[in-house]
Amino acid sequence: MNRRKIFLLIASLFTLCAGLFAKADTYTYNFWDDIEKSPDAYRVSHVLYANDLGLDKPLKNPTSLFADGNTIYLVDTDNNRIVVLTYTQKKTLELVKVIDRVNDSPLVGENTTFKAPQDIYVSPNGYLFIADTQNGRVLKTDKDLNVLLVITEPDDPTYEKGKAYLPSRVIADSKDRVYLLSKNVTKGFLKYEADGSFQGYYGATKVIVNPIDLLWKKFATEAQKARMESFVPTEYSNCFIDKEGLIYAVTASFEEYDLRSGKAAPIRRLNALGTDILVQNGYEYPIGDVIWGNAGGVSGPSRMSDITVLDNEIYLALDENRGRIFAYNNQGYLLFSFGGKGNTKGNFRKASSLEHIGKDLFVLDSTSASLTVFTPTDYCNLIYTAEEQFSVGEYDESAATWEKVLKLNGNYDLAYIGLGKAYLRQKRYKDAMEYFKLKRDRRDYSKAFKYYRKEWIEKNFAWLTIIVVVIILIPLVIGWVKRIKWEINSL
Repeated sequence: MNRRKIFLLIASLFTLCAGLFAKADTYTYNFWDDIEKSPDAYRVSHVLYANDLGLDKPLKNPTSLFADGNTIYLVDTDNNRIVVLTYTQKKTLELVKVIDRVNDSPLVGENTTFKAPQDIYVSPNGYLFIADTQNGRVLKTDKDLNVLLVITEPDDPTYEKGKAYLPSRVIADSKDRVYLLSKNVTKGFLKYEADGSFQGYYGATKVIVNPIDLLWKKFATEAQKARMESFVPTEYSNCFIDKEGLIYAVTASFEEYDLRSGKAAPIRRLNALGTDILVQNGYEYPIGDVIWGNAGGVSGPSRMSDITVLDNEIYLALDENRGRIFAYNNQGYLLFSFGGKGNTKGNFRKASSLEHIGKDLFVLDSTSASLTVFTPTDYCNLIYTAEEQFSVGEYDESAATWEKVLKLNGNYDLAYIGLGKAYLRQKRYKDAMEYFKLKRDRRDYSKAFKYYRKEWIEKNFAWLTIIVVVIILIPLVIGWVKRIKWEINSL
């Protein structure tokens, strides 16, 4: 065997081993926006393809996942079907059935099959809502696939006619009111009542105007203006409805320079009025990566393609641009990030959908037609536990858990801040100030200092009163003595 063959064999073995043992680095950002590496938050449990799921043909451009209890619905778009799987206690996925049509019904006529469906949602009441995209409709069915309602293009003056009606994402609340995203619609969600009547738009984003383009338009000719892109609101790319019935939405349409100022808001939490109420108290706005470059053919900031929210109010957003997952707590602090672009385990070619069951995560890769299952590590579980303990008022327990996190990762800023918050709730204000100062948390440091100052004044009020009285009386006594002395000398 010549040297060239030996070299190729070694290179092949190295590549194989790298693929088997590859893992995506986990990291956060510190106060200075420097990357801080950390222990793994999640590990790859399985990477599954069609044959692993017991399917008769490969997945083709799968676009969406939805979890209902232990059931996973996988939308296999270009195969015009929905794959139903169950997640077992052994952390494996088993095929339940394949849905490729609904039952005969006068509501759909002969058109009972799907055409490039892109999403499915199961409401709290057990109804299925299927975004049958290329058929231009959303189907509401019961568990037996009997059609109960067909939602089509709105017949309303506010809806712009002439564009294809292509519903791509759908969710519903506890009253079975439907919120859907449709391609070519830039006014937010299309909102429908439970009976299918169109109610208008929800959560429309603010128009973000490029000031340079705006200035240029003032001096452009009519022909140039016609060729320029109109200023329109950005489109949402995906959504998730949390346990409180509030909608989390992500958008990948924004200008890079609007990220730092918070104008872009790629992750939002919408209240009943459609107003963004996402808390953003972290070092940076929840935008994914806060620094980015151009490497491996990938450039620009994070572009979120999906979002999911755990029961502990921690939300995780999926970056399609670099294949990363970013986890934030309900205050907007980045807990960790992991993943990447590539063909190895834990990386993705085009990460299109993110879901969870419990704390396990499922990521769909539409290009490689695969489903990756992630399970949390002990390190991740400690972070989740500390957050959960604090949220229910178990401050002593939360502080103890953050101490355990620090033993695994001494550079983890949020553990110091978490300890500071726990001490603040325990009325250990001076200790809280030290931890907040250490990690430059000015907001919480000011709060702790205010309470510490009040506590110190209350404890030392008597001495302060005596000192003040003495300071006031000393000049009076001195003056009184001088006056007596002067009167004596005047005799």
